[in-house]
Amino acid sequence: MRHRFGDDVAALCSPLTGPGDFDDLVDRVGDARVVMIGEASHGTHEFYRWRAALTRRLITEKGFSFVAVEGDWPDCARVDRSVRRSAEDPRTALLAFDRWPTWMWANEEVLDFARWLRAHNAAVDGRVGFHGLDVYSLWESLREVVVHLREHDPEEVPAALAAYRCFEPFGESVRDYALATRFVPVSCENEVVDLLVRLRDHAWDASAFGAWQNAEVVAGAERYYRAMMAGGPESWNIREHHMDDTLNRLLSHHGAGSRAVVWAHNTHVGDSRATSMAASGTTTLGRLARERHGEDRVALIGFGSHHGTVVAGSSWGAPLREMPVPAARPGSLEHVLHDTAPEQALLDFPREDRPGLLTAELPHRAIGVVYDPAHDRVRNYLPTRLGGRYDAFLWFDGTRALSPLHGRRADAREPETFPSGL
Repeated sequence: MRHRFGDDVAALCSPLTGPGDFDDLVDRVGDARVVMIGEASHGTHEFYRWRAALTRRLITEKGFSFVAVEGDWPDCARVDRSVRRSAEDPRTALLAFDRWPTWMWANEEVLDFARWLRAHNAAVDGRVGFHGLDVYSLWESLREVVVHLREHDPEEVPAALAAYRCFEPFGESVRDYALATRFVPVSCENEVVDLLVRLRDHAWDASAFGAWQNAEVVAGAERYYRAMMAGGPESWNIREHHMDDTLNRLLSHHGAGSRAVVWAHNTHVGDSRATSMAASGTTTLGRLARERHGEDRVALIGFGSHHGTVVAGSSWGAPLREMPVPAARPGSLEHVLHDTAPEQALLDFPREDRPGLLTAELPHRAIGVVYDPAHDRVRNYLPTRLGGRYDAFLWFDGTRALSPLHGRRADAREPETFPSGL
């Protein structure tokens, strides 16, 4: 009996055996300014390995300027220094990631890429960067701002200290700060905005740009944590807009003609308008990038798998574990591809005359840093129109967990995100 989507999959799929099989996709990227490469979990070896392989080709053949990841700015700045101008090995920089979930970036797969990028930059006198887009590092970023101003612009130190002292009573607990702003009319918004304006006016070189971005993180985090206590999509949308704005600042900072590769979860990379997220007013980084740069200047690439193992935690802040990923839910995109596609495949979507697989709404699995395999079929699927959410898709029938650099425990200083762990 022929599968409903069998002919569609056969027409769209090509086997994926090595980096050379990306030829058509690299050509498809063309002159896109932004290429976003996703992952269906934050803990799968194949997703990280093949994302890095595609990124290498985009850097060496298409001249992409930097990689921007779903990570904190201060942590990623250490990695950036290690791949561009520091004597420090990238392993040391990655081991300094100490906020849960550390394994998202402190893993052997990212280390392999960072060492390759360091060698690439040294060989071609290159300046391909590695930057963080995310919003969580409120206190770390605030401390970085104070250190920078003390060294480079002492007259502005009082503005930074005013913001620091405003947050100080909450003892670096974002939950305590967020709860305080919910129940009494108090916030540090004015102090943060004043600091941000002052740094924005002085962002004339790489060091000052880093301080400005850290101030933007403080401002974004302050808004994010205030909104988080109210529930719903507002805090998620603040985070997406922060990442989009950061990406735009990086493109401007790297100069005319600069190009970005973004690494983030499918739930950020994909266009929310092709999912059930849109009905709740939830946006995504991929959608914002398409709206800002134009759909022909942005390529969105998703990932998926049918079964395997993954690194995740059983709750927010829990020790990392290698967990089973059960066979995909019947009727899901992953189930369709398991029945019809090669074990590893690239699906490159046509821009017109799209087959039914790309236009039908199918459940599509998303695994975050918090995961319970026993409830996979109930909690971990997002209704998706594949051809609207992405421009291409990388498929791996069976996968295995990535290799963390850290041990089993790390500090969970932030409360759980919305939606859970993504």
